[in-house]
Amino acid sequence: MERLKVEALYTISETIATDIFKGVTYPWEVLPKIGEFIIRLGNSLPVERYEKRGDNIWIAKSATIFPSAYIAGPAIIDEEAEVRHCAFIRGNAIVGKGAVVGNSTELKNVILFNKVQVPHYNYVGDSILGYKAHMGAGAITSNVKSDKTLVTVKLAECCVETALKKFGAMLGDGVEVGCNSVLNPGTVIGKNSSVYPTSSVRGYIPSDSIYKDKGEVVIRKIQKI
Repeated sequence: MERLKVEALYTISETIATDIFKGVTYPWEVLPKIGEFIIRLGNSLPVERYEKRGDNIWIAKSATIFPSAYIAGPAIIDEEAEVRHCAFIRGNAIVGKGAVVGNSTELKNVILFNKVQVPHYNYVGDSILGYKAHMGAGAITSNVKSDKTLVTVKLAECCVETALKKFGAMLGDGVEVGCNSVLNPGTVIGKNSSVYPTSSVRGYIPSDSIYKDKGEVVIRKIQKI
């Protein structure tokens, strides 16, 4: 199970939410804690760099928020982030430094690490996206099973129980998700892996891999310079 642990997927220094991961084994364990954590952290943020707007909403003064964006609290928008036209942030959301939340993208109960990009028509719910992860246009996380049972993470050799009804996807650092892909509940994608466009993904995808289709996952070839 080492490959599912926080340290295997994320560089936790690359988020303002570093402390939420302390004492946690698997990253999805923090999903029920995001809202309360934001309120505690927000109230400690320096007023010279962050402005409180509305009910439990903290926005860095260097962030860019388009007038048509909607942000509900609790939420933190970190420095140099962009929240673009018609973005819909439903609460319990941390948007990292330099991250992009784009046109008509919806967020709910998420942590976006620094430099994450969800720039076009994305839905990201009950999920954690690692440093420099990117979701192509129309790519979404599906966060509830159709039969409403608790989500499991499916490995080749077993299933890992999460005790969560709502769990979208855990994307490691540097993950690339192709356009119009669906990440089914309980998807975990290791660092620096890619998903082909229009894919339907579930279970665990190893680090440094390319997901081409169900049953076709190949190790990325790294060229030596």
